[in-house]
Amino acid sequence: CKGPGVCRSGREDMASRCAASLAAGRQPPCPRLPRPAREGTVRWSSAAKASAVKINEKASREKILTLESMNPQVKAVEYAVRGPIVLKAGEIEKELRKGIKKPFTEVIKANIGDAHAMGQRPITFLRQVVALCTYPNLLDSPSFPEDAKKRARRILQGCGGNSLGSYSASQGINCIREDVASYIERRDGGVPADPDNIYLTTGASDGIATILKILVSGGGKSRTGVMIPIPQYPLYSAAISELDAIQVNYYLDEENCWGLDVNELRRSLNEAKAYCNPKVLCIINPGNPTGQVQNRKCIEDVIHFAWEEKLFLLADEVYQDNVYSEGCQFHSFKKILYEMGPEYYNNVELASFHSTSKGYMGECGYRGGYMEVINLHPEIKGQLVKLLSVRLCPPVSGQAAMDIVVNPPIPGEESYSQFIKEKESVLNNLAKKAKLTEDMFNKVPGIHCNPLQGAMYAFPRIFIPSKAIEEAKAHKMAPDMFYCMKLLEETGICVVPGSGFGQREGSYHFRMTILPPVEKLKILLEKVKDFHIKFLEKYA
Repeated sequence: CKGPGVCRSGREDMASRCAASLAAGRQPPCPRLPRPAREGTVRWSSAAKASAVKINEKASREKILTLESMNPQVKAVEYAVRGPIVLKAGEIEKELRKGIKKPFTEVIKANIGDAHAMGQRPITFLRQVVALCTYPNLLDSPSFPEDAKKRARRILQGCGGNSLGSYSASQGINCIREDVASYIERRDGGVPADPDNIYLTTGASDGIATILKILVSGGGKSRTGVMIPIPQYPLYSAAISELDAIQVNYYLDEENCWGLDVNELRRSLNEAKAYCNPKVLCIINPGNPTGQVQNRKCIEDVIHFAWEEKLFLLADEVYQDNVYSEGCQFHSFKKILYEMGPEYYNNVELASFHSTSKGYMGECGYRGGYMEVINLHPEIKGQLVKLLSVRLCPPVSGQAAMDIVVNPPIPGEESYSQFIKEKESVLNNLAKKAKLTEDMFNKVPGIHCNPLQGAMYAFPRIFIPSKAIEEAKAHKMAPDMFYCMKLLEETGICVVPGSGFGQREGSYHFRMTILPPVEKLKILLEKVKDFHIKFLEKYA
C-alpha cells in the first residue's frame, strides 16, 4: 500500500475511509495493509499524508447555515441588556478567576434586574408552596404551614396526574387563571375580570412577543407599525426586528421626569403613516429604564388617543408593585379604561402584562407571568389560543409561582405576618436605594438623574466631552458604549449604555439597577463618581 491516494484494495470507498482515519490519527481500515503486531501508529510517507489531507478536504462541504444564508430578521435583532458589554464582563470574570490582576476584585453586574442574583432573599411563602408542589411528599411534613399546603393541594389538583411535571392547558392551569382574575378585581377596586381573558405566559416577555406576532401583517406602506417609547426596554425593538415589523419611536420627556406627552404621540403617529400602518401602541408603566410612574390624567389621555386613532394598546405593568415616590401611585390601564365609561371599555383593545420576575418577588428564573387581553375579536381569540398551543404550555412551576403572587396569604392566615414583613422589607429597601441613587448621582458634576419614582433602575444622563466622543468614533463605538466599556475595565462595574435603549440624538445615558445591597450600592456609586470625574479630567 502506498497511501490512500493510490489505493489498490479494489474498493471504491477505501480511499476516503483511509483519509478520514489518517486525519484522526487512527489505524486505516484497508484490508491490504498489514496490521502491526502491537498497538502503535502506522508510518506513512509525507506524500501519503498530503494525499489523505487533500481527500479529506474534498469530502467536507460548505455549511448550509451561514451569516449570509441565515434569517435576516434574526440577524437584525439586538438586545443590549445582554449585549457586548456583558460579554466583556464575562471575559473579565474569567481573567479574575485565573489570577490576572485588575484594579478591582470582582465584577458587579448592575446591568440587569435580577434581584436574587444581587442578594435579595426569596419570599418564604412562595418558595414553600412551590416546594410542596414539586415534592408532594412534603405535604405530610409539620415543617410547612397549613395555608401553604392548602394552596399547593389546589394547584396540584389542577395538574394532570396531580403532578407539576405534566403539561397544562396551553392557556394555563384553570384554577390559577381564576386566581389571576380575582387578583385583578381586588387590585382594580372591583372592576370585573374574566378568567377566560387570562393567559399564563413564560414571563411577561413571552406574552408581549406572542401578541405582537399575531398583530403584525401587511407589506410595504401597509406593514404594521408598532409605537414604542424611547427610551424603551430592548425586548420591544428585538421582537419588532424579528417579526420584520416597523418600529415607530415616540420620545419620553426627560425634562419632565420622563413624562409621556400625547402631542408627541400624535407627531410620531402622523409621521409614521407616510411609511407604515401604525396600529399598536406600547406603554411601559412604571417605566423601564426610566423609572417614571404615570399619573391618572396621563393614562386617560393615552387611552383616549388609542380609542381615537384605533390603536391596539399593550400595557407592560410588570413593575406595578415597585412604586416609591410620595404622591405617586400605580394605576392599571384596565381600571382607568373601565372608569372612562362603556364607549371606551367596550371598544379599546388592551393587552396588559405582569410577571413573577420583578415587584417584591424577584423570581426571574421561574419564568412565570400572565397577560389579560380584553375586547379581542372572538375569532382572533381562537387564533391566539392556537398560536399558544404550538409551544404547548408555559412552565408549570412558573405558573405555580405566579399563583402565589396573585393569591398570597391574607389576614388571619398562619403565614400572613411573615409574608407582609418580608414583602414590606424588600419594597422599603428598594425605595431607600432609589432615593440614595438619585441623590448621589445628582452630586456628581456632569451627571443628572431624574427621580426614581418606580421600577428598579436609574437612567442618568451623562456628559461626555467631545474628545471622548472622537475617541469612541475611532473605536467604532457609540460614545456611551465607550464610556460604559471604560467604566467596566477600570472599576469592574457593568452597566448598559443608553444607546441600547434609545435616546435623543446628542444625549448620553446608562442604565443601572438599584438592586445591590445598600452597602455595596454605596460603594458602586462612589466608584462611578470617582470614575466619572477622572473621565472628565482625561478628556477635557
